[in-house]
Amino acid sequence: MTRRARHKALAVPAALLLAVVTAVWSGQPSSATGPTAAPEPLGVPFLPAPDPLHVTISSMVAVSMTVDKNVTIRLSDGTTRTTTQYTFTKLKIRSHMNVTQRAAGHTVTIDVPGEGSLGGYDSAGKPETTTMWGSITNVCVRVLVKICGVQGLLDFFGSFIPLTAGAEDFVGDIYAIRTVDDHAALDSTDNPVHLPGTITVTVP
Repeated sequence: MTRRARHKALAVPAALLLAVVTAVWSGQPSSATGPTAAPEPLGVPFLPAPDPLHVTISSMVAVSMTVDKNVTIRLSDGTTRTTTQYTFTKLKIRSHMNVTQRAAGHTVTIDVPGEGSLGGYDSAGKPETTTMWGSITNVCVRVLVKICGVQGLLDFFGSFIPLTAGAEDFVGDIYAIRTVDDHAALDSTDNPVHLPGTITVTVP
């Protein structure tokens, strides 16, 4: 038997503290001194868990996706992973995003049935940037014909993949997601993440 706790749309941003790393940056350099912390990701509130998020998106749109291979990230258990970094500009969800994490005896599921945002535009109309660290195993775009698979897209477009016409069938195992507003003022309260849906926590 399992116990379930379900919360509506207002609970989703709180769940993102567990699953989706969100930051609004001013673009100002840090005043901290000393050696630069490595490896990536830097400047996030906490280190990602060693148990990745399984992310699926039925339909999405973005200006572009760029791919950087062999990026080393540090995880919360002190280990490191050499993985891939994907950077999106103006990432918006057109339909059905699902995020599932199974770790430490519980399962957290965020389900967004309709539209949402993992970036998009801020209130001043400036583009926002979303970075994912992990492995995207599939995404499909249509350029005369439907092209699927990240490697196939890289072969077709190079390391810069335009997604302005939209993409479908996104599947990935992602250690961390960070969305930033590179143009935000210091007093900005813009939240670049809007995922209206539900969260389910299942504990044995």
